[in-house]
Amino acid sequence: MCNGTDEYRLVELFKEKGWHISFAESCTGGLCAARLIGVPDASYVLEASVVTYSNQSKTDYLGVPADMIERYGVVSEEVACEMAKGVALRNNAEVGVGISGIAGPLGGSRTKPVGTVCFGFKIGDEVYSVTKLFSGMSRNEVRSASADYVFQEILQFFKK
Repeated sequence: MCNGTDEYRLVELFKEKGWHISFAESCTGGLCAARLIGVPDASYVLEASVVTYSNQSKTDYLGVPADMIERYGVVSEEVACEMAKGVALRNNAEVGVGISGIAGPLGGSRTKPVGTVCFGFKIGDEVYSVTKLFSGMSRNEVRSASADYVFQEILQFFKK
């Protein structure tokens, strides 16, 4: 990994700000945390990361209400936002990221096809969500594209 990657830029930015990040990952399976840990000095900014793959783990570890999962589905912006808020709150991090999606090759539907990934971001006091469709990609390509998007989105947020 070269020093010009988004992960490096995020570590440098957060070190300057004195901020910390925590991840709640489902379909990415810890890839965001692994990428960040690949950067020297990541220990200054990474507070915690959890892989909450099952619905129950999202409720138990992040406080996502079970009725919200039932109402909106686990792959939804509502659940991704709750994941982001829960992981940030439980780890005293200024930034929390929640990721839930369908990496495939199975599991998609007409309304939520394979490659649908919902992202929740809690950055400071702002909470927002985004849904992306990474179509025509393999399972690991969806995971990688999702991690790429997370780092790009956080850096873009700070350029506003």
